[in-house]
Amino acid sequence: MDLIATDHLLLFCIALAVIAFLYSSVGHGGASGYLALMALFAVPIVVMKPSALLLNLFVSSISFLFYYKMDFFRPKLFYPFAIASVPAAFLGGYITLDSAIYKVILGVVLVFAAFRLLGFFSSKEKELTAINIPLALACGATIGLLSGMLGIGGGIILSPILLLLGWATIKEAAAISSLFIFVNSLAGISGYVFGGKSFPVESFYFVPVAILGGILGAYYGSGYFSNKTLKYVLGTVILLASVKLIFP
Repeated sequence: MDLIATDHLLLFCIALAVIAFLYSSVGHGGASGYLALMALFAVPIVVMKPSALLLNLFVSSISFLFYYKMDFFRPKLFYPFAIASVPAAFLGGYITLDSAIYKVILGVVLVFAAFRLLGFFSSKEKELTAINIPLALACGATIGLLSGMLGIGGGIILSPILLLLGWATIKEAAAISSLFIFVNSLAGISGYVFGGKSFPVESFYFVPVAILGGILGAYYGSGYFSNKTLKYVLGTVILLASVKLIFP
């Protein structure tokens, strides 16, 4: 099965590399971007979820390594979210949603992701406060379940929560989110496979492209890199994809 038409393959790969670059620069795996891209290129629904999770694994791990080397990772802040999210993501990966329902839920999440990139949610750092463990556990479980069901890592949701509640700085949120995305993606894939579903081998063809974009993005992002223009472009593309999913 060819996921992308031959005459569109080059454009798809370029867009994929740009998405991986941009997301990894802020500590994300890029799943919401990959899903939006696949929606725009009419990739089959059954392929979108596992493919996004697979690409997420590679890009988020690369991003985490760069941010970890820069000493931005706070383990005590990561664990409460991960403890609750991993089993929930596994369960979500096991669940198969009806295509129509999947499209609507994914479309709504992509709207959130687009608004996040377009600056509708504050990314300014607040005065740091102590983490609320029960609230963190609840957030982790909710994000994990959603991540597994849709094929996202959850970083696009976790990052603004960390910043809005004053639990982490921007760089710390990026480091925490990248590892959070990795463990959720791994749990989601495990649940997907455990549920007896076949994994699309064609998805692996795009891994090198995502890795290249991820390495470059993480390298610049772990320093002092920012490109608002790309964020706005990507946010617009994701918003268009969400509209296509919700109103086919």
